[in-house]
Amino acid sequence: MSHVPARHPDRLRWNAKYEAGASFTAHPLAERALALPPPDGPMLDLASGPSGGALLAAASGRRVTAVDISEVALDLLAREAEARGLRHLITLVHADLGTWTPPPSAFALVLCTGFWDRAVFGPAVEAVAPGGVLAWEAFTREALRARPHLAAEWCLGEDEPASLLPGTFTVLFQEDVPHGKRRMLARDNRAMDSLSEGR
Repeated sequence: MSHVPARHPDRLRWNAKYEAGASFTAHPLAERALALPPPDGPMLDLASGPSGGALLAAASGRRVTAVDISEVALDLLAREAEARGLRHLITLVHADLGTWTPPPSAFALVLCTGFWDRAVFGPAVEAVAPGGVLAWEAFTREALRARPHLAAEWCLGEDEPASLLPGTFTVLFQEDVPHGKRRMLARDNRAMDSLSEGR
């Protein structure tokens, strides 16, 4: 079921982009997070697009929930997952992250690349299960020089997102990368309980 208005501008914009096709190469941050590895349990991919990271996680037997505003992106991901025999491991959610909230403490890995909204980050942090991993990449304000169309609120502030994490998290790394982006990988140090969905 779609949770996105038909004429939502972001839906239209991203659908137009993905109608031209997509790559299924896993994002380097997804590769790094999965190589740790996170504890057993499902992965949540926010603003997933036609996610190579979701496919990589599913190929290891991990269940994945992929959430995106573009049904075109999700359809591409579904077809590729079907071709690889992984479709049964991937749940697709067509939603606007501004109105969709993940269940708390439910995911061994929460991944988001190329998206930033402080209001979304809080619930995403809460969705990480005890012992789980949070992996995030977004634009910094440095990107505004090359991308003046970006809204400042779509860009990370100084030392974000690490500075917004609760004390239960340890930052494994936070680094600026080319094209005005910052990557962070962090682990929740709460004692690990069994997750509701396993591998």
